[in-house]
Amino acid sequence: MLKAGLTGNIGSGKSAVALVFSSLGIPVFHADEESKKLLGSPEVIDEISRSFGKDTIVNGLIDKRKLASLVFGDRQSLNHLNGIMHPLVLKGFNTWVSTRPLAPYVIMEAAILFESGYNKEFDRIVHVSCPEDMAIERVMKRDGVERKLVLDRMQYQIKDDDKARMSDFVIINDGNHLVIPQVMAIHNSLLEIGA
Repeated sequence: MLKAGLTGNIGSGKSAVALVFSSLGIPVFHADEESKKLLGSPEVIDEISRSFGKDTIVNGLIDKRKLASLVFGDRQSLNHLNGIMHPLVLKGFNTWVSTRPLAPYVIMEAAILFESGYNKEFDRIVHVSCPEDMAIERVMKRDGVERKLVLDRMQYQIKDDDKARMSDFVIINDGNHLVIPQVMAIHNSLLEIGA
């Protein structure tokens, strides 16, 4: 089965693009949602406690704000956390794919597809691109956070232009280009490739 990765930097609009693919009947696996679910599993809670300290666990659950404050200021800690989470997310994705044998193709939506090395698992990569200032404004509005926090998160992502160059397809989501026709063209290409 053809597997496509859907990526884009924070605030690019990749979740909205994923919804368009879903509306076309294409199964979409959301890596970030899977990650959040995994943070509630006893296996991950134990590993986070061992790796980042017992104070990252409150009432038996991971304190996500505390964990984020530890890893987003320290690349080595972030890499360690990713080393815990990425194999589990990928395992979940592969199990999920096996339950969808009739789909013409499947998509994994993941912000850090290239950064995590997930890109090696896919036949084609779709990148959602938008101007950085627009992405920052979207995230500030969506999450109710300050510009500095968005910029801090962005520094751990590969630049938009570089991701676009590494991808097979690029969707421009800048408010000037219609997204749905771009998705339809890619969808038709993926159907041909998968056939």
